[in-house]
Amino acid sequence: MFRLDGKTAFVTGASQGIGREIARKMAAQGARVIVAARSFDKLEQLAEEIREAGGDARPLRLDLARPADIPEQLEELGEDRYQVDVLVNNAGITRDVIVARMKLEEWEAVLQTNLTSGFVLTRALLRGMVRKRWGRVLFVSSVVGLMGNTGQANYAASKAGMIGFAKSLAQEMGSRNITANVIAPGLVETAMTGVLDEGVRERMLNDIVLRRTGTAAEIAAAAVFLASEEAAYITGEVLNVSGGLYM
Repeated sequence: MFRLDGKTAFVTGASQGIGREIARKMAAQGARVIVAARSFDKLEQLAEEIREAGGDARPLRLDLARPADIPEQLEELGEDRYQVDVLVNNAGITRDVIVARMKLEEWEAVLQTNLTSGFVLTRALLRGMVRKRWGRVLFVSSVVGLMGNTGQANYAASKAGMIGFAKSLAQEMGSRNITANVIAPGLVETAMTGVLDEGVRERMLNDIVLRRTGTAAEIAAAAVFLASEEAAYITGEVLNVSGGLYM
C-alpha cells in the first residue's frame, strides 16, 4: 500500500526536518525525488543517502525567498520539470514578533517564502501534471493557520493562505485528476521548534491530548498517504496531524 513507483516527487525545504523525512519516505516507497532547498551541501548528502538505500534522488538549489526568480531556477531541471507528479510545498520560515512590533519586512519575508513561493512553484509545475492528467499537490501548513498563535500573525496568515489556495486549486484541477491537500502539523520536533522558549513549549505540551510532540516521520507518513493512489478520492482537505492540539 501507498506505493509511489514510477512517480517523481518534488519536495521543498528538503535539507532538514519534515521536508527531509518526506523525501526519504517517498523515495522508500518507490518515488524518484527532486529535493530542493538553499543548502545544496545538505541536499547532496540527502540524495546520496537515498541512493545508498536503493532510491533515486536529484538535488536542486532553490531559493524560495525570491519567488520571482523561481522559474529561472527551475530551468536547471530541463525536461524534469515536466515529469513531476507529486509536489510537496513544505519550505517555511518564521519571523516571530507581536503585531504591534512587527515590521513590514518581517511580514513580507514570511508571506513570500511560505505562501507566494508555493503559488509560483505550483503554477510552474502544474503543466506536466495536466499533460499526464494525474497529479498530487501537497501543502505542509500548520495548526497555527487554523487557530492562530501569539507572536505569529505573519506565519499564521501564510499557513492559513495555503489552505485557501489548496481548496481553490482542488476545485480548478479536479477535472484533470489532480488533487490538492493540506497537512497541518502541530508541535513537531524540528530545528524550527527547537528554539522555542521552554515555558512556551511546556504550555503547548499541556494542550496536546497525546501529551507529546510529534515527529517528522509521522508528518511524512501523512504526506506519503496523500500522494498515493489510496488517497485518489481525497482533495481540498486539511489533515490535522497535531496529537489533538487542535480539534
